[in-house]
Amino acid sequence: MHFADRLTEAMKKKNSVVCVGLDPQLSKLPAVLLDKMKGQYGATTSAAANAYLEFNKNIIDAVKDLVVAVKPQLAFYEELGHEGIRAFEETCRYAHAAGLIVIADGKRNDIGSTAEAYARGFLGKVDLFGEKKSIQEIDALTVNAYLGIDGVRPFIKVCEEEGKGIFILVKTSNPSSGDVQDRVTADEKISVAQLIGHFVESWGSDCIGESGYSCVGAVVGATYPAEAAKLRKLMPTSIFLVPGYGAQGAGAEDTKPCFDAKGLGALVVSARGIIFAEDPRAAAQAMKEELNKVR
Repeated sequence: MHFADRLTEAMKKKNSVVCVGLDPQLSKLPAVLLDKMKGQYGATTSAAANAYLEFNKNIIDAVKDLVVAVKPQLAFYEELGHEGIRAFEETCRYAHAAGLIVIADGKRNDIGSTAEAYARGFLGKVDLFGEKKSIQEIDALTVNAYLGIDGVRPFIKVCEEEGKGIFILVKTSNPSSGDVQDRVTADEKISVAQLIGHFVESWGSDCIGESGYSCVGAVVGATYPAEAAKLRKLMPTSIFLVPGYGAQGAGAEDTKPCFDAKGLGALVVSARGIIFAEDPRAAAQAMKEELNKVR
């Protein structure tokens, strides 16, 4: 099934547009969990990785009926080496088994055979001695388009073949994003973010599903609602992955420009605001209700 169709159907079924960022940090995990893992494995990367995995499973169990997707940020797992990657992979499998869509936040990009390897490894199948096998249980991946279509085409090809999706960085939520993304181009007289938005809409034009959305989405931060409104008009067939809600300062009202007329077309992310909340389920429920009021 087409990625955008699966995502849209999940939004409708759960009446939710919430995505939980699974960004564990050792210093913020419950002391009882840390003591347990350190007691079993010592002060090792194995202890940290197993703490991440158990923490993630608890979060998934708490929110799986309230949210559409999870978005593990690869950096938090990669810093632990191979044990961290194992925790990432097992987290993805557990989330899938719970019926959630999994978006890997890796912001990958390169050209040629390297981009093809990224695309196969995260979203497609890898040739292992003549047998093609999926390595990761991932539905979508964040991608950086700085190298142009050469760095994006391999991902789109795999998405079309495997029913997967990508979200390309367009207008990110961080404070310094405007240093580059708000610059006005000499020829088109539009911002760099809007220029990338034009490309994203064009690149996804041949892979539009029944939902009216393509397998090529866009990362558009809720922290810049005025720019998001312009980008929504530029990219009517691109699903927005929307960071910036909660801990980064954006509220539900700031996400409103990201949605289409039916209240769809955008998936709003919160990590710290949910996973480190005193009651993650209550935090996810509150976020769901707040977003449903404005979309």
